[in-house]
Amino acid sequence: MLPRPGVTQDLARFVAKTKWEDVPDRVCHEAKRALLNFFAVAIAGCRTGPVEMALASLAEFSSGRQATVIGRSDRIDALSAAFLNAAGANVFDYCDTHLPTVVHPTAPLAPALLALAELRRVTGPELLLAFVLGFEIECRVGGAVSPGHYPKGWHITSTCGVFGAAAGAAKLLGLDAKQIVWALGNASTQSAGLCECLGWPAKSISVGNAAKNGLWSALLAQKGFEGPAEPIAGAQGFLAAMGEPPNWAALIDGLGKTWELNDNSIKPYPCGFVIHPLLDCALDWRRDNPAAAVARVAVRGNPLLLQRTDRPDVATGREAQVSLQHAVAAALVTGKAGLDQFTDACVNDPAVKEQRRRIDVASDPAISTIAAEMDFFTADGRKHSVATKAARGSPSNPMKDTEIEDKLRAEAGRWRPGHDIQPLIDAVWTLDKCSDVSALTALTVPQQSV
Repeated sequence: MLPRPGVTQDLARFVAKTKWEDVPDRVCHEAKRALLNFFAVAIAGCRTGPVEMALASLAEFSSGRQATVIGRSDRIDALSAAFLNAAGANVFDYCDTHLPTVVHPTAPLAPALLALAELRRVTGPELLLAFVLGFEIECRVGGAVSPGHYPKGWHITSTCGVFGAAAGAAKLLGLDAKQIVWALGNASTQSAGLCECLGWPAKSISVGNAAKNGLWSALLAQKGFEGPAEPIAGAQGFLAAMGEPPNWAALIDGLGKTWELNDNSIKPYPCGFVIHPLLDCALDWRRDNPAAAVARVAVRGNPLLLQRTDRPDVATGREAQVSLQHAVAAALVTGKAGLDQFTDACVNDPAVKEQRRRIDVASDPAISTIAAEMDFFTADGRKHSVATKAARGSPSNPMKDTEIEDKLRAEAGRWRPGHDIQPLIDAVWTLDKCSDVSALTALTVPQQSV
């Protein structure tokens, strides 16, 4: 790839110069929706094994109590809090998805900003603006290496999330364009994450590091820690190292005019988003045919569906989150697709195991990533064909605001019955009127938490 000087500088100037007044109302609203969803999934993941182990390890080296670990009474240094809250938000694969790139943008971004907001005074508009800009940068970098980056095995949430965390934190810190280039350079050399780790606790390391290292990259730049002039599009920069012909239009066209938050999707189900159209079809069909015995299921979907989730033989709930066979089988057997359907117990349920064996899959590039076609063959010899063109939660079929609120209430209730999460909901919806957001993350912690 030939270097293209000035690309990182253009992105940095965009971050530096953009003001709150430049953000359209719709984009501001989408940012609030993404943050509400983030708190839901971070609360859901705050007591999982990976978070517990990571907290125990990091606490050995941290004497600070600067920032909140979401959903818990624990406090730790800000960099470790960013790591833990990002890992917890992504551990169940329940976080939002930027449809064009399949980046989970908020998981690595929001924790970096929230941790920084506990270190210094930050207003609601400042937090929202930094979030919007960080979201924009990580998704545009993701767009530049898509569609080839993810199928090669790079975990795009991690590799590109570090850029978003760095850009958002740099904005909160008030860095100038030169310092933001340094922050992006510091982030570029820490970009890492492998899809081979999906379904395992190891996945959480790169997602947590994207948040922590992005925040650290900006803090270093603030102190004068310099990086190269063109870390993204240089001769040996990020794009060159990734080996993809860059999609320059996705990276730089329309800055400040089009906004990546408008392509964000919020998940109703805790699994890979490419599985969601299958779950829509399976759940709707099962609701209408509760007594039907399913002899075989034929699935047709986008090639990415098979690349990432064609996993008929799974042994754990973590693996099940990226198995289309398990997701469909569990939905048909239980009539549900919540966190309980992606546990070790459900994976090993004899009825679910048997149903997984009856699912055939085929790819069709004419089918989009949010669409699917399914044929259910029942024991009476009948064939039932079902299809969807837009999965629930996708930008063209979005979750309602009230549904996101309900998701947050449900996860807060699962964590601690009676946990009053309404103050957090109200705080997020009124962020643009808030003069100090330092107490926002503390609203995730149940009273008398242990």
